[in-house]
Amino acid sequence: MSFEILMGLEVTDDPGYDNYRAAMKPILKTYDGRFGYDFKVSDTLISEQNPDINRVFTINFPDKQQMKDFFSDPLYLQAREKYFIDSVASVTMISSYQKTD
Repeated sequence: MSFEILMGLEVTDDPGYDNYRAAMKPILKTYDGRFGYDFKVSDTLISEQNPDINRVFTINFPDKQQMKDFFSDPLYLQAREKYFIDSVASVTMISSYQKTD
């Protein structure tokens, strides 16, 4: 079993977001995290929170604690501050769940 989150973003700067992904992936790997699915979407038909979602993805960890440790890692937070903040207008956590692998 693993822990997964389904996220929706409004990315406003694709090159900046690509830099964020490049910077955070080695850190993600140290927590045995990975992306399962990743989509660029053009239309959001229904959204409870943010109507401007243009990126949807899943991110998976061995367990919930690994996920918490990753998102609080100082190196991750530096990468987020440097690239993510200016390239993403909004973040929507669509769902989080225990996944049977």
